[in-house]
Amino acid sequence: MSLSDRLKRLPYTPLQIAMHLYAWSALVLIIFDLFTHHLTANPIEEMEIRTGRHAITLLVLSLACTPLNMLFGWRELLKRRRALGLYALMYATIHIIIFVNLDYGLAWSLIIQTVLQRSYIVFGLIVFLMLLPLGITSFDIWKVRLGKNWKRLHQVIYFAAPIAVLHFALASKGDIFHLTGNIGRPLVYGLVVAILLILRLPFLRRSFSSFRSRIAAMFFKRSVQPKLDTQKT
Repeated sequence: MSLSDRLKRLPYTPLQIAMHLYAWSALVLIIFDLFTHHLTANPIEEMEIRTGRHAITLLVLSLACTPLNMLFGWRELLKRRRALGLYALMYATIHIIIFVNLDYGLAWSLIIQTVLQRSYIVFGLIVFLMLLPLGITSFDIWKVRLGKNWKRLHQVIYFAAPIAVLHFALASKGDIFHLTGNIGRPLVYGLVVAILLILRLPFLRRSFSSFRSRIAAMFFKRSVQPKLDTQKT
């Protein structure tokens, strides 16, 4: 039995396995570093940073599935959007729990005061409140119940992703507006999100779809032509 046949017999596809392993890797590494005392001098802040960063990464990967399918015709990516989005929500929830419980000990008056004083926390809260209904309604039963409104609701992701990047940029130790300090990651995230959103513009989607069809047709003709020539001889 060939390797491809063995892969087809697996209950999960290679992409599915890679996605789940990557999604859980951050949490496993945090737990490992926590028990081995490798979470820097401020472990709570480090856990906040890691969970928040992984949440944004998974959110961006979820947003990338449709454009990548449009460019390369990899339809399996469309089946992984929901899981990536739910993982992003999971890490965002852990991120908030660490902030509210471990960092501030559920001192709500102090939490509210801090939120009002730091704008980046407000943006982070907005993103979480946007993702929450998307996670709740991500299951098939809600597609039936909401009908056309389901798609409209889940287009909120187009606003949530840029706000998440803004939250990350403002929380970083740097000034993204003056290009000073630790702004490398936020800039990369911002650039990637901007490209992914631009690729969703209708005229670009039609152009790439037409281009991919022409490429596929060209390769098909090349593969068929030698067979026809062989039959003639």
